[in-house]
Amino acid sequence: MYLFGEHAVVYGEPAVPCAIERRATVTVAERGDDRQRVSAADLTLDGFTVEYGASDDAPDVDVPTPLVEAAMGYVDAAMATARDAADRPDAGLDVTIESDIPLGAGLGSSAAVVVAAIDAATRELGVDLAPEAIAERAYEVERDVQSGEASRADTFCSAVGGAVRVEGSDCRTLATPDLPFVVGYDGTSHDTGELVAGVRALREEYDFARDTVGSIGDLVRRGEEALREGDVAELGRLMDVNHGLLAALGVSARSLDEMVWAAREGGAAGAKLTGAGGGGCIVALDDGAGAETALSLTPACDESFRAELATDGVRAE
Repeated sequence: MYLFGEHAVVYGEPAVPCAIERRATVTVAERGDDRQRVSAADLTLDGFTVEYGASDDAPDVDVPTPLVEAAMGYVDAAMATARDAADRPDAGLDVTIESDIPLGAGLGSSAAVVVAAIDAATRELGVDLAPEAIAERAYEVERDVQSGEASRADTFCSAVGGAVRVEGSDCRTLATPDLPFVVGYDGTSHDTGELVAGVRALREEYDFARDTVGSIGDLVRRGEEALREGDVAELGRLMDVNHGLLAALGVSARSLDEMVWAAREGGAAGAKLTGAGGGGCIVALDDGAGAETALSLTPACDESFRAELATDGVRAE
């Protein structure tokens, strides 16, 4: 979940994502052959199971092809990098995925699944990677699957936990107060690659769009100061501005704007979309019950919940 800086981070500007206590769980077991079986029991979709090997043209599965392609792109690449780390290119694997993070909704679901999958698979194949090494491999997976349109922010945050600062290849953890996060979810998902490509096209065509991306970077730096000081009021004001800048880049949506305004009118110190946009989630800061109540009464909001900062990153259970 992004406190500040999504989209701008793709162009080397800083961003501050935060891990929250919603997790993806991946279990991996080595097989006796070279095939791979993937079961996704609960990804806020209907769930599916596929089994295939290197000689198969495509998985034989009775679900829409785009769904398989989207999900399997990340899983295949995660398993490939795990085999590479273990020097076991022909290892067959059974992979089971469960997640309580909405897919494609701005909460870093793909990063959480990829990070957990790499950790589970490398452990099963006898290799114990440090969280930072998992984060780097997971970033490479997301970059390849998203055709080069990715940053290290989501994967580093998922791997190490807490609040982090990412600027290019410089990734570090941040000390942060226990912030009163409230999340609103409209029940939809988005295509991250398409939204990132849209911002890139706008930035290449218009100087003001390039300036907007730079302004988001400046805002993130001010946000870091507010985090250090524990100034929730200032953080809220900056979140409001960040949402406006993202809307100017064309990545907000009517449902997101309606949830942002509902949270603000419910008493939140600030609210903004989180992630790539286009639908999905917003995050607000509110230490009372007003924002969550207001979101629950908003037709555009399918679900609202309080979210605690997750200080642990990837872990074996």
